Amino acid sequence: MLSAVRLAKVYTGRNGVVKFDGCYHGHADSFLVKAGSGIITLGIPGSPGVPEDVVRHTISIPYNNQVVLEKTLRDNAATLACVIVEPVAGNMGCVPPRAGFLKKLRDLTRELGIVLIFDEVITGFRLAYGGAQELFGIDADLTCFGKIIGGGLPVGAYGGKAEIMNCIAPDGPVYQAGTLAGNPLAMAAGVATLKLLQQPGFYASLEEKATRYAEGLAQVAQGAGMPVELNRAGSMLTGFFTDRPVTDFHSALGADTERYAQHYRQMLSQRIYLAPSQFEVAFISAAQSDADLERALKMTEWSFKKILQG
Repeated sequence: MLSAVRLAKVYTGRNGVVKFDGCYHGHADSFLVKAGSGIITLGIPGSPGVPEDVVRHTISIPYNNQVVLEKTLRDNAATLACVIVEPVAGNMGCVPPRAGFLKKLRDLTRELGIVLIFDEVITGFRLAYGGAQELFGIDADLTCFGKIIGGGLPVGAYGGKAEIMNCIAPDGPVYQAGTLAGNPLAMAAGVATLKLLQQPGFYASLEEKATRYAEGLAQVAQGAGMPVELNRAGSMLTGFFTDRPVTDFHSALGADTERYAQHYRQMLSQRIYLAPSQFEVAFISAAQSDADLERALKMTEWSFKKILQG
């Protein structure tokens, strides 16, 4: 992400970056403003140790709010290099985009000459083979990927429009290098993984499995009388311990984290491994069997009832 943003700054000749509250794009200085995930869970201030001169170039705005989005971009268009976004937020829990939000973002950035960066570290090759851009029909200018392209091994990559990528050395002035760049083991694992994802019916099967599990989870919560707001996008999902819709960072913070922590520990005691934070998204995997998911639902029902019994 850091390299993609640097590239956007050189390409546009501007320094400003817009991100969204609760979205996490790595621990580079300019991204630790109202970041999600571990920042929320640990209660750490957004940017300790980050120079104010760096932070002042970053504007963080509410996710899914088209009114604030348009005003921010139009008011700051002359100084903005890029907007970076998780097309489906996964670091404040799973928060899908509202209808029209990503299209509005694409239309505005294109009109104002601002580079649109999709952080598809989570959504890339997960929601579809073409990621969130295929699922929602939105084309970003630059896209960032993570471990999926290395079969789970440590690797990252970014790519996009040729006119922007041509700014990278030796064709352009932006320096890019890394000790593990093009690591043969990671690349071989990545190629093998991407071939598996191309198997006929892979994503349809994964969607069917995720749908069935999410419906089962909703039924378990309702049957136990546990207030849970369930958000899902493809195989990404989060059950927020709240009775209100979760559409952005502010509403995500309304979830009962103490109740989640109790649920997490109880599920762990039954060898069901959830994310240790209410704000980490859960994933349904092609490797999970129907029996695995049925057991998870059974243990969820047990945990919910135990929590409510006090």
